[in-house]
Amino acid sequence: MNELNLTIENVNPLVMWGANNEYFEILKKHFPKIKIVARGNDVKVLGDESELTIFNIKFKDIVSHVDKFQSLNNNDLANILGAVNPVAGDTTETAKSGVGSEPIVFGPNGIVVKARTANQRRMVESIVKNDIIFAIGPAGTGKTYTAVALAVRALKNKEIKRIILTRPAVEAGENLGFLPGDLKEKIDPYLRPLYDALDDMIPPEKLKMMLENRIIEIAPLAFMRGRTLDNCFVILDEAQNATDMQLKMFLTRMGPTAKFIVTGDITQIDLPRKQHSGLHTGLRILTDIKGIDIIYLNGDDVVRHKLVKNILKAYGDIQ
Repeated sequence: MNELNLTIENVNPLVMWGANNEYFEILKKHFPKIKIVARGNDVKVLGDESELTIFNIKFKDIVSHVDKFQSLNNNDLANILGAVNPVAGDTTETAKSGVGSEPIVFGPNGIVVKARTANQRRMVESIVKNDIIFAIGPAGTGKTYTAVALAVRALKNKEIKRIILTRPAVEAGENLGFLPGDLKEKIDPYLRPLYDALDDMIPPEKLKMMLENRIIEIAPLAFMRGRTLDNCFVILDEAQNATDMQLKMFLTRMGPTAKFIVTGDITQIDLPRKQHSGLHTGLRILTDIKGIDIIYLNGDDVVRHKLVKNILKAYGDIQ
């Protein structure tokens, strides 16, 4: 058995461990195979080397968060630890480097948005090398959320001037009938998941200003026709509901200095029965084009409630 000795520096242990040691108990449950003893600012950890390596990474992430924001809550801790435990015995470079240890973007109220799984980390790394990424995976794998975070980061870093978020306006197995209101009010329900992601990453007043000034634009896929999208970061969400012609139309809007991310779940196609998903075709014919990367997320990337993975297994969407 190996021993790791750590010291809490520059932060208040009471904040880090929480009232009645609440966060300390969560940390112990997250790492059931190791023994953690904390006395004041000193922490002693006993366990296998691989477990200690992963613990050390997460511990430093927690200290860094508390040092930066002088606070910690259950959501912060869940984001840092990740909903999926690191695999015991995994001594790969991914585990050692700490998947998601580097924040993608800091949101309001101390929210830290980071890659929390190996394939989300692949998305973060791939967008640097490629101009088009396909992120394909079942519900809850964080593909859309990570894509939006990458777009917001690019905007904050002044790498691009605008963000454009789009998705096909296809009902998920329901007939909603006539929707009242103006055009924006009619299409907003379809685009709500994109707004939810932005709410976590940009303060409300600033987001409102960006939307009003079209620095961030959210629109149905049909509105992309005829446009050239340049000096911007463009995300096509729910791409499994785009037809062959729609996906081709979208990809050919790309200007010389744009970045595109296409996200989709091929197990949840909501198109009418006689219509073919363009995502299937795109994944087949675009695989070998340099500058396009296709990343498949799976059950190990599910970061919603722990029951979501079991539900996806029951439906046969993941193994």
